[in-house]
Amino acid sequence: MFRPSSSALGVALIMLVAPATAQAADPARAPVQSLSDGLIGIMKGGAKLGLSGRAAQIAPVVDRVFDIPLMTRLAVGPAWLSTSAADQAALVAAFRKLTINEYARNFDSWAGQAISVSDKVEVRGTDRLVKTSLTQPGEDPVSIAYRLRQTGGDWRVIDVFFKNSISQLTTRRADFAAIVAKGGAKALIAHINRLAEKGAS
Repeated sequence: MFRPSSSALGVALIMLVAPATAQAADPARAPVQSLSDGLIGIMKGGAKLGLSGRAAQIAPVVDRVFDIPLMTRLAVGPAWLSTSAADQAALVAAFRKLTINEYARNFDSWAGQAISVSDKVEVRGTDRLVKTSLTQPGEDPVSIAYRLRQTGGDWRVIDVFFKNSISQLTTRRADFAAIVAKGGAKALIAHINRLAEKGAS
């Protein structure tokens, strides 16, 4: 029977552990972990915090994790270039509010849910893709992936994929393009703000 030496075993263990350690240390994973922790936090706050309380708690996490200005520009598409600076700022503010309020609405209670963040970070050109899994007792896990891009030295989320395939950015772009075509930037600002306020009362 072949019995590897202790030194050989040590080398083998290093080879097995090193890739996982390298993946876990990828800086693009940290923002997704921060967001996941923040979402569990507001879920546990639940009705006690209320919608406004959950929004206030998750807002600084969204600001750290997401590149809201870039996401807004990409979601608006070509019309962004012909939009005034004032309307661009209003669009970014509305998009930020929408992102925060959607999380506050959708993650409103906790019943044993957990979010696991994959150690494996995929490279997509200059971007990174980090996958997560939301587990809920008695229900199938929900897969959510995040695409991140480096901005000013920090990795920020620029797109979210539901079930690892449905791009939120692509969906929003199609919706926003139809609004802009009919009523311009101001109509889109009003539309996004209405979506952000949905269910607030």
